[in-house]
Amino acid sequence: MTSLAHFEAIANALKLPSDAIIDGACVASQSGKTFANVGPRNGRVLNHVAECGATDIDAAVKSARRAFEAGDWRRLHYRDKKRVLMKFADLMERDAEALAVLESLDVGKPITNALKGDIPGSIRTLRYYAEALDKVYGEVGPEAPDRLSFAVHEPLGVVGAIVPWNFPLLMAMWKIAPALAMGNSVVLKPAEQSPMTALKIGELALEAGLPAGVLNVVPGFGEDAGKALALHADVDMIAFTGSGTVGKLLMQYSGQSNLKRVSLELGGKSPHIVFADCPDLGRAATEAAWGIFYNSGQVCTAGSRLLVQNEIADELLDRLLTVATGIVAGDPLEPATSSGSMASEAQMQTALRYIETAKREGGALTLGGNRTRIETGGFYVEPTIFDRIDPKATLSREEVFGPVLGVTRFSEADEAIRIANDTTYGLAAGLWTKDITLAHRAARELRAGLVWINGWDSCDLTMPFGGFKQSGFGRDRSLHALHKYADLKSVSITL
Repeated sequence: MTSLAHFEAIANALKLPSDAIIDGACVASQSGKTFANVGPRNGRVLNHVAECGATDIDAAVKSARRAFEAGDWRRLHYRDKKRVLMKFADLMERDAEALAVLESLDVGKPITNALKGDIPGSIRTLRYYAEALDKVYGEVGPEAPDRLSFAVHEPLGVVGAIVPWNFPLLMAMWKIAPALAMGNSVVLKPAEQSPMTALKIGELALEAGLPAGVLNVVPGFGEDAGKALALHADVDMIAFTGSGTVGKLLMQYSGQSNLKRVSLELGGKSPHIVFADCPDLGRAATEAAWGIFYNSGQVCTAGSRLLVQNEIADELLDRLLTVATGIVAGDPLEPATSSGSMASEAQMQTALRYIETAKREGGALTLGGNRTRIETGGFYVEPTIFDRIDPKATLSREEVFGPVLGVTRFSEADEAIRIANDTTYGLAAGLWTKDITLAHRAARELRAGLVWINGWDSCDLTMPFGGFKQSGFGRDRSLHALHKYADLKSVSITL
């Protein structure tokens, strides 16, 4: 295993990316403004990044439109598109350690998680869609002998991608890889908390041979750069992952501008149900712990509501506490660290406020509940568990996006399904049972876009990812994502 000193040396040697990428060039913001990019590992400023606003967005969109209309990428033969995207992936693999360090510095992610999860996952995503771009088939319609009708998929045009800070590179790649594969131009707006890997891959895309303007990266704040992108009349689609509050604004901006398409993934309050006939309580406890404490709970599919049948509740909670007690926050650049920092001071304070609210509302605090590693200056919160949480309590209703788990006990299967569905969200759900009939029935009854049985987060890139209800609409991952970035055109020929 490489050492903390190894990754600190990489961090010290890196030129931290700070300029926007517009029309094939690294540029400062037109206003000259920058913002301080604070590292949550120790609370210190990492670098100052171009603070893009409406004029920069306009320049990026115009560049993307010119590139799309010129057709150098859109009309490129699929074999040549594939070659460029594969080279892009190869360059990411070449720079995998640098990308992992940038991710870890930006959001406090454990370096081992970045190296083994986020960066390889991003590379696999790009290669998957590079391989899939020639697998999008049209269709021939039934017609009279004197007519030929067929339908074809065509790229939308300019896609604005606005991505979150919890998995900055992976979420960006879930959007830009299928959008590029379909022949679109992209303007990528990373979260202001995590701009660096987005800027780095913008440079790598140019090195791979992507034509200027096909991928632009514009760092900045949501209320300025994000709003300008969503309101721009020459953007054909906004693909967004983030909060419901911002998602609703994007819908409004679409209506106020050009009725651009909007695809939204807006988080969740995912139920993790353990029935009394759970086939493996030890494994269920382990996956319940990591289902909420992985990435410091900053996961849209986090299993933040653990619903446990009364007969096994005490035993499962004992096992859960054993696992969770061993999850201790550490330096994100230390390879042995399995739990890093929160992504920002603001997110840490949000988690701490929810903890205090749960205490006031009568939740039984059984583990954690405090800020930790205060001496580092970083933003760390202990894994926290509350038992006997009422389904109507704040901790059961609102997304914390932090390492805070609420345990609710239930008697019967129907009660568990009712509690699980009693939420405005519908992203993910999971359940543990040996009863195949119960598993099938619950999977159909649960109102969620992803349902996992006897495992948490147990699916991969080949399966669609997205939610029901206020978790949004549209799907990332799988071949379905390619269709999201295309229009369907019907052509009829009179013979």
